[in-house]
Amino acid sequence: MTRDPAVPALNPRRLVRQMTAMLVALVATLGAAAGAARGFDFEDVTARAQELAKGSYQEPAAAPQWLRELSYDQWRDIRFRPERALWRDKKVAFQVQFFHPGLYYDHPVAMNLVDATGVKPLPFSPNQFDYGSNDFASRVPQNLGFAGFRVHAPIKKKDYFDEVIVFLGATYFRAVGKDEVFGLSGRGLAVDTALASGEEFPTFKEFWLVTPKPGDKQLTVFALLDSPSVAGAYRFVLEPGASTTLQVDVRLFPRQPIKKLGIAPLTSMFYIGENSQRLVEDFRPEVHDSDGLLINFASGEWLWRPIDNPRTLRVSSLRTANPRGFGLIQRDREFDHYQDLETRPELRPSAWVAPQGDWGEGRVELVEIPTKSDTNDNVVAFWVPNATPEPGKMGAWSYALYWFDDIAAFSPSGRVVATRRDRGIADNAYRFVIDFAGKKLNSLPLDTVLRGVVTIASGDETAELLDQQVVKNPVTGGWRLTFQIRPLKSDPVELRAFLDQSGNSLTETWSDVIYP
Repeated sequence: MTRDPAVPALNPRRLVRQMTAMLVALVATLGAAAGAARGFDFEDVTARAQELAKGSYQEPAAAPQWLRELSYDQWRDIRFRPERALWRDKKVAFQVQFFHPGLYYDHPVAMNLVDATGVKPLPFSPNQFDYGSNDFASRVPQNLGFAGFRVHAPIKKKDYFDEVIVFLGATYFRAVGKDEVFGLSGRGLAVDTALASGEEFPTFKEFWLVTPKPGDKQLTVFALLDSPSVAGAYRFVLEPGASTTLQVDVRLFPRQPIKKLGIAPLTSMFYIGENSQRLVEDFRPEVHDSDGLLINFASGEWLWRPIDNPRTLRVSSLRTANPRGFGLIQRDREFDHYQDLETRPELRPSAWVAPQGDWGEGRVELVEIPTKSDTNDNVVAFWVPNATPEPGKMGAWSYALYWFDDIAAFSPSGRVVATRRDRGIADNAYRFVIDFAGKKLNSLPLDTVLRGVVTIASGDETAELLDQQVVKNPVTGGWRLTFQIRPLKSDPVELRAFLDQSGNSLTETWSDVIYP
C-alpha cells in the first residue's frame, strides 16, 4: 500500500515523547487541582520546615526595646478586645484572641488564617487591644505582630466561650478541661535540657489557624518551629471538654547533631509538699502544680515517682521501650492541703502523654531544679529517644496529650496518694511512710494480710532495709507502708515498693531516690 504523502510518517519515539509530555502536563494539572481542593495542610508546613533546616538559623526579630522593658503589671493591662475575636461572628464552636508583644514575650510570631479561599495573614493592629492605664498605645508599631494566641470554647456553658488553650512564649502552651484552672505547660520540644552546655529553647515562629465549620468539635492548628539546631512542623488538633485532648504530630529536621532531644515535654512547678524537708516559712502547707511523675510501661506496670524541690539539680532517667504513657500529675485534690484561695492548686490539671506508633527504645527523663520561689517552673519531664535523627533526615512522633483532673483511669490499681519521709529511729537511717488508696484496695477487710515489697533497685551494696510494715489506714480507708533504709555508701539509693497479697501486686510501683 502506498503512503499518502500528505500524511506525515509515524515516528514511534516522537509519539512516546508527545504522550509523556501530555501525561506530565495532565499530572501537573491534576496535582494543582488537588492542591487547590485540599488547601493548606500539614505537608505544606513539613515542606517549609525541611527547607528552613537547609539554611542557617536566623534570630527572630525582636519587639522594640521599650516594650521588652514593660513591667508585668503594664503588660498584663494590655488586653485583646473580645469583640475583635477571630470567628466571633461565625456560628462555630471556637473563638481566638491574641496576645500583645512585651515583657518576656519579645518575639512577634506570624499568624495566618486557612479557609476555603486559601491562606492569608492575620494582620496586627493596636486598635485590637485595650491598653488600660498605659499611655503608650500611639507608640506601638502598626505592623508589630502578635506574641501568641488563646482559643476559647464553650466547655462549661453553651453560651459562654471559656479560655481553653494558650500558645505563648517559645514553644509553650497550656490547656484546661471543664473544671480546671491553668497550671502546668506543654512544650513543643526540649533541646539539651539539664546539660552543662546549656539548654536551647526553640520557638514557634509561625502559626496557621484552620477555620472550623459549624458543628466542628475539633480545631486544627499548624506551627513552624525553629532553633539553631532544628526546624520542625507541628499539627495540633484540639478537642475541648471535661478532659481536653490535644492530638500532636511532630516532624523534625535537625540542622546539626543534637545531644539530647526531648519529645513531648511537660513543664511544671513544685515548691513544697508533704514529702519535702520544709525549709521555708509559708502559710500554705503545700505549693505545687504537679506532685508526681506517672509512667505506664509497655509491660503494663504503673510507676509513681513523687516530685520534690531538691537542694541541687536532680535528673532521673527511667529507661524503657514504647511506653504506653507518661505524665506530670496533680494527684492531691484537697483544698485543705493547700489553703490557697488565689491560685487554687487543687484545681490544676494533670497532663498525660499517650504515644502513638513505634517510639522505640529510650527513656522518660525527669528534671527537678532547685527553686526558692513558687514563681518558677522547675520541673520538666519528656521522652528521650535512643535514636535521634541525623542532620538532613526527618524524625517523626505522634501522641495524644490529655489535660484532666480525674486520675483513676490512668492508674486503675491502688495508687500512691502521699509520700512522707524523716530520719526514722535508727542511726543514719531514713524512714518512708507511703499511703496507698484505691477502690478495690480500700475494700479489703481490716484483718487482710498485705506485704510491702521494698526493693533497693540500686543494689544491696548501696543500702540495707531495716524493717517494713503494712497497716490499714482507718482515716483514709487505704493502706500505709512504712519502712526504714540505711545507706551504706555515699551513692544515690534507688528504691521501689508496692503492696502485694499472696504474690499478686495490688498497687502501682512507688519509686524514689535517696541522694547523699
